[in-house]
Amino acid sequence: MTTLVLPSAGTDDLKASLKASMRARKARALALVAPLLVFVALVFVGPIGLLLQRSVAVPDTGAALIDTAQALADWDGTGLPPEAAWQALVLDLKAAQEAGTASKLASALNQDISGARSLIIKAAREAGTLQAPFQAALMGLDERWGDPDLWGTLKRYAAGWTASHYANAVDLRIAGYDRIEAQPEGRRIYLALFARTLKIAGLVTLICLVLAYPLANLLATVGPRWANILTILVLLPFWTSLLVRTTAWIVLLQKQGVINDLLVWAGIVADGDRLTLIYNQTGTLIAMSHVLLPFMVLPIYAVMKAVPPTYVRAALSLGASPFTAFLRVYLPQTMPGVGAGVLLVFILAIGYYITPGLVGGDSGAMISNLIAYHIQKSLNWGLAAALSMLLLVGILALYWLYDRMVGIDKLKLG
Repeated sequence: MTTLVLPSAGTDDLKASLKASMRARKARALALVAPLLVFVALVFVGPIGLLLQRSVAVPDTGAALIDTAQALADWDGTGLPPEAAWQALVLDLKAAQEAGTASKLASALNQDISGARSLIIKAAREAGTLQAPFQAALMGLDERWGDPDLWGTLKRYAAGWTASHYANAVDLRIAGYDRIEAQPEGRRIYLALFARTLKIAGLVTLICLVLAYPLANLLATVGPRWANILTILVLLPFWTSLLVRTTAWIVLLQKQGVINDLLVWAGIVADGDRLTLIYNQTGTLIAMSHVLLPFMVLPIYAVMKAVPPTYVRAALSLGASPFTAFLRVYLPQTMPGVGAGVLLVFILAIGYYITPGLVGGDSGAMISNLIAYHIQKSLNWGLAAALSMLLLVGILALYWLYDRMVGIDKLKLG
């Protein structure tokens, strides 16, 4: 037998050629995906980074209290700070008043300290006339300057960042410099709202699963003609505006709406006992289930379509009952589609705010509605960013948990 031995130089040239070819292929592949990577960075990674920065940054106070921050650097947060800190604060307030930024500073501090806006603005207006000793001068303007917690908060905000928004988002508050305590009873709303959001999202997911599984099975088992018609009906909501669909539910569910009129006509309820189906959690569940149902049907249908019907027939021929054949043969094979649909609908439901905002009322509102309120009305963007980050982290945690328990590689979306 003859053995072919390549010259050493030829082997090295071949290896170098292969490496160059692989580098060229990688470069072409990277060039093809580069626009997508740039797009993802601009519309996903960048906004999340800005959101995280907004949730902890307080640039208005950091820029306005530079001298105060230096004067308070060695103060441990107990008692009142030394006279140098009082003088530095007066100088900073005077500079802020001259630069026209005193109102921004006051508004930023007012988010953490009730009444701080009037306190800061008054002191800023009088800062140019105050004389040493500055502690006595500020105390003469308002006795609240003698509160150590106020100075602790000033020290935190002078650093240019704060964790106060995250504390508020879980019904806590940072009192003074570093003391964490529960919010007053009347201001503990966010944890309850997070719990309500999870509850509504879970119920919507369950309703969609109960409705979607038999519908997907019907789509997978009927003939091609009826399957096409039913598929069009399932996809029809995607061709209608979300606002239009939600408005239609308002017409249907109100006390003088179509559904209540039919119930009264059928004698199921009396005219004076019409059901309250809207501006509560009931309206939110009905409208959101209708909107998200296709996102549950399609993944389950895609998996069911690939399940050979002969498996169930074989189980029946071997003596299994229809229920046993379904439970032990058919259902396990459709679980990847169920998992994909459940994960997709649950994540979408957690972030919904248009539908709950229109039909949910106070009892059907979700955490996303409060985020929108802080962005559009209260203008507390820091707290809105903190709530958004907690919501994002919660969704990622659920995604990670699903991956650990089931495995993302088992999802089948089509």
